[in-house]
Amino acid sequence: MDSDTGRVPTAHTHRRTEIFRSRHFAFVTEDITLPNGRRIEMAMVRHPGSVGVVPLIDDRHVLMEHQYRPCVRETLLEIPAGTLEPGESPRACAGRELEEETGYMAAEFIDLGRAHILPAYSDEVIHLFIACGLTLARPRLDLDEIIRTQIYPLDRLMDMIVAGEITDALTILALQRTWFQPR
Repeated sequence: MDSDTGRVPTAHTHRRTEIFRSRHFAFVTEDITLPNGRRIEMAMVRHPGSVGVVPLIDDRHVLMEHQYRPCVRETLLEIPAGTLEPGESPRACAGRELEEETGYMAAEFIDLGRAHILPAYSDEVIHLFIACGLTLARPRLDLDEIIRTQIYPLDRLMDMIVAGEITDALTILALQRTWFQPR
């Protein structure tokens, strides 16, 4: 904090070059001056934000996804998650992603806060929710999504985290926050 102004100093961007843009993010380089006065060039992912949803069947059971991830060539055990669309609120995105990926709608969403998942090279902020009061709807998977759902006891999922069987960082964080959430 600057003792004269009371403001927290931030980086100053001199130049930004977009290297690649996809539907969900942009890869850029930026010529910036850091708060300590050093000037550097940095490569980073600019992301609109995303959500992660822990769908509770009841206080002790979670609807999970076995999702094939082409980047790691594995099927991972995950919670439903997805990217915010332009102008979409995190709550609306949570409802959309839950229904699209699992075929369930929720009567209530409980806010679990937000997280910077990879701040060393991405500005993505993930908004976490618990979904309660689930009712069956119809899934609408994207073309690149291969998902199978399964219900797990929450305590078993916590054991699977400790055993290293769940490796998705977003899923680990969201399940741990759910575990400690008063219900």
